[in-house]
Amino acid sequence: MNTEKKLKWAILVTRWGRNAKDVIEAYQKGALKRSEIGLLIYETEPCGAADAANEAGIETVRLVRKDYESREAYQRQIIIELRQREIDYTLLLSFKYVIRQEMLEAFPNRIVNIHPSLFPSFLATHTAIQEALDYGVRISGITTHIIDSEIDKGSILCQEPIKFKENDTFETVYPKFGKKGKKIVLKTIALMEKRHFKN
Repeated sequence: MNTEKKLKWAILVTRWGRNAKDVIEAYQKGALKRSEIGLLIYETEPCGAADAANEAGIETVRLVRKDYESREAYQRQIIIELRQREIDYTLLLSFKYVIRQEMLEAFPNRIVNIHPSLFPSFLATHTAIQEALDYGVRISGITTHIIDSEIDKGSILCQEPIKFKENDTFETVYPKFGKKGKKIVLKTIALMEKRHFKN
């Protein structure tokens, strides 16, 4: 892992990648101080994040889960790609697969996830926003965290609250999550830079 210069990040996406696209575009404009995005691994095409990465000159690799005999084999290939490029930290942005133990052990405390709720509410679900709406909460939000072997657990890094209005629907609140998503990811990267370099 780097102890000088800049941290090298990879971003993993399995969907279109709105948050990843926004973060890459911010990176291209100089938003990251002591980090560089060195790799985007994606699955779905078309992929907005991959388009943004290509525009920014960031290497992209497409890995499709169904091309591998198991989720473990798929993630083993991800490990190979990350190690070949000496990646320090990995961001999961719209990545739908649970990270397996082998990958956790390969990159201990170096895989960061984003989840659309305020921990410890609405965990271990792909529908956290809708569940929060259905439950009638007035404040939800976004959490970034270091992942471990428990789904949607691990050390909290940053949280951003999002207020719900009484008549809000998924369609009206989702753009708020998109806007705050970019903010919290950049804030999280800055926090990891501070922790890593300690100066």
